[in-house]
Order: sequence, then structure tokens, then C-alpha cells
Amino acid sequence: MFFTGIADEAGKSIDTQIKAHQTLGWKHIELRLIDDYNLASLSAAKYEEVKTKLQVAGITLSCFASAIANWAKKISGDFNVDLTELKNGIPRMKELGTKFVRIMSYPNDNWSDADWFKEVVRRTKEMSRIAEDNDIILVHENCSGWGGRSPVHTLQLLDAVNSPALKLVYDTGNPPAEGQDGWDFYTKVKAHIVYVHIKDAKMAKHGEKVTFTYPGAGDGDVKKIVSDLLKSGYNGGFSIEPHLAAIVHEAKDADDANFAFREYVRYGRKLMEMMRSSEK
Repeated sequence: MFFTGIADEAGKSIDTQIKAHQTLGWKHIELRLIDDYNLASLSAAKYEEVKTKLQVAGITLSCFASAIANWAKKISGDFNVDLTELKNGIPRMKELGTKFVRIMSYPNDNWSDADWFKEVVRRTKEMSRIAEDNDIILVHENCSGWGGRSPVHTLQLLDAVNSPALKLVYDTGNPPAEGQDGWDFYTKVKAHIVYVHIKDAKMAKHGEKVTFTYPGAGDGDVKKIVSDLLKSGYNGGFSIEPHLAAIVHEAKDADDANFAFREYVRYGRKLMEMMRSSEK
């Protein structure tokens, strides 16, 4: 078991992201955006700089948090954009030490459920074949798209694609943010989870906006899920995605860079404290 995190929530630069993980004593990092570019879209020179700095710091990539099939990629969009990101990202993932690339499963665009699902499966099958050929794993997040609608939809997608290169990253904060029962979602998909995102949220009531919280302070059953995973022998990553200072999918940058860094580190420490109590 190891700790990691989606490091752009600590700051935009790779230096700030590394510093946050060093402050926490962590040897893994999940990369999403570096100065507003993701791992697959960094220039060759910038990528070499990032690679060198991670190597010097002794930090290994735990997952590439790609934009593939995410909240901004409707099912009607150009699939070649995602294929290009996947193919460009693979060699960089391997060099930095991970087999995991986070994906979602395409928000609908007023298509029928049948047509939406058919195209999601077609695209995910093609990406899974690429993943199989390159010995990497697509980890589908319970977020935007077909598979994020419910555990039933997640399992339908896994069954239809039927690939050893398609597994799950379970995000503890997404169910309460979407009005779902987190424990129910988790238990139904547990067998397919290979990686975990840690965030938490208070379920919105009466039209109020979702409030993100420290781990264990919301309705995501975070402590219960973490405890169950550990008791079940889970030995993978726990990756923080606080959403307290910056929320990428809402185009919300941190108002105060120092605040973002402090909150990210504080969030990581709170998770480690919670984990220690869960292990007792």
C-alpha cells in the first residue's frame, strides 16, 4: 500500500508538485496537469525536464490522470483525440514507472441509451486492445460517462468490453457528489478495483451545491471503505484529490497558491492519520 495524489491540486508547476509530495514523505505521484498541460501533451523538452526532476526526487508515477473520455469529452466528439492522447502517453507512462492510465466513459450528447452505450463500448474496446498490446491498464473512474451512472452501469461496461486491460479506479468522493450511495457503489464493484482516489463530499440537499471535505468528514464512507480495502488485502495506491482549493472540471483554479499547497499537504496528513487509525 502506498500514498500518492493528483498533484496539480497542490500547484501548477512540477517543482511545487514534487515539493508537496516530499513534504508528505511520499514516493509516488499522480500526474494530471503540469502548467496546464497533461503528460501526453507536454513538449518533448518539457517532458524531459519533468522526467529528470522526478528521477532526482526519487518519485515514481502511480497513474496518468488523462483526459480520455472525461467530463469534457462527449460521446459525439472526435475519438481520434483520445486515441492520440493514449498513444502519446504510453511511452511516457512506462518511462515514469506506471501501467495505469485513468479514463472515464463519455458523457452523453442527447443520444439514446442504446446508441450511447454501443459507442462507449466500441471506443473502450479499441482503447483496451491498445492497452493490452502495450501492457498497460485502463482504470475507469466512477465519474462522468456511462460507467459513472451507477455500479450496474460500471459492471455492464466491464462485461461488454471484457478485457484484462480494463479495471477500475474507485473515487470515494464522486458518489456523494452525485447523490449516490458510496458504500453500495463500492461493494458492488470492489472485485475490479485496482487503484483508489480519495476525496470526500457532503451530499447536496435541497438544490444546494456539493461541499467537498477532508477525508472522513463527508458522506463518502471513506474510512469504512479504506478499512475494508486494507482488511481485504488491498496493496495499491491511495491517491488524494482534495477539491478544496482547485477543481479542474469546474475550471476552478486555486485563489491562493500557498493556500492550495498547504491544504493539499494537510489533506494528505489527515488521510495518513485516518489510515493509521483504520489499521488498529
